[in-house]
Amino acid sequence: MLGNFVTGVSIVAPAGMLPELSQEFGVSIREAGLLITFGAFVLCIASPVSAWLTSRVDRRILLSISVAVMAAAQFASMLAPNYAALMTIRLLMLAVAALFTPQAAGTAAMMVPPERRGSTMSYVFLGWSLALAIGLPLVAYVANHVSWRVAYGGIGIIALLNLAMLISRIPHGLVGTPVELKTWADLARNPLIVLLLVITVLQTSGQFVVFTYLGPLFAKLGGDAQLAIIAFSIYGVMGFIGNVIASRVVDSWGGYRTSLVAIAVMLLGIAMWAFGAGFVPLMLASMFPWGMAFSSVNSMQQVRLAGAAPAFASATVSLNTSGLYVGQAIGSGIGGVLFAREMYYAIGYVGVGFLVFAVISVLLSRR
Repeated sequence: MLGNFVTGVSIVAPAGMLPELSQEFGVSIREAGLLITFGAFVLCIASPVSAWLTSRVDRRILLSISVAVMAAAQFASMLAPNYAALMTIRLLMLAVAALFTPQAAGTAAMMVPPERRGSTMSYVFLGWSLALAIGLPLVAYVANHVSWRVAYGGIGIIALLNLAMLISRIPHGLVGTPVELKTWADLARNPLIVLLLVITVLQTSGQFVVFTYLGPLFAKLGGDAQLAIIAFSIYGVMGFIGNVIASRVVDSWGGYRTSLVAIAVMLLGIAMWAFGAGFVPLMLASMFPWGMAFSSVNSMQQVRLAGAAPAFASATVSLNTSGLYVGQAIGSGIGGVLFAREMYYAIGYVGVGFLVFAVISVLLSRR
């Protein structure tokens, strides 16, 4: 769980410090946002490739290397002299960090019986919820009130702690089913898996159109970028609550029903943002349903994919992780274009459009 916290904070940290990075390096908000967009492209490619290349490697070694690289990259980012250096460090880090989440999920699936797989994987992904509930608001606060460099240093210290825990707690000899090129072809021919991946891309795109530029949007539409810290906190805390609820009900409700409810709630939240843009109370209120849904949606997608091909849980989860990052790239890219053109109100409605198609796709995925 702590590993996903470190991974999550490492990936989303720039979203909490876009104004500070923009001011420090003399780039626009949109250019600062490319740290997320370009990073997402690296992640979506590296996730399945790393799953293929490392499927025969001991999971303890694999996860430890990934976290060690993330720790080193945080300290290097803290010392970055310019925007180009920060971008380079980030892309190199993410090429390795891409393997952590899918491999952690696959490791968890191997360590528990099938009847506990859903709740266990939800617990593993709780780290992502905490990254947004605690990590991102803290990053935004420290970046704004102290220094974005100090924020990166703090992430690095937590990563070192996680590295020590991984080395001491994960047993030797955990190796998943080897992932061959034929595996990808077989998975691509499975219509349920393909549809589930489409759902992941759609819902993530809908979120990141808005989420990437949350701070600057609050500055433009709400008059105060500091409101984003409150919004991040609500979003993250509700994500933690939503993930706990989902982990309790998924074994009885099933992945499909839990996923459908979660994405419908997410649609409600983003619709509240779209219709309430410019009205701060409603913008903040939208974070409650949106935040509650985001983590449980991701967890349920992982559970459904693992159930669709249990023998290749790491491969399907890596594909889903790629889908998440494709969605981040698409959403942040579209959001950046709209923000640069000062189409602030349109951003929320684009998010709603993506989520409507996501809900339709979930309905089509029932088996």
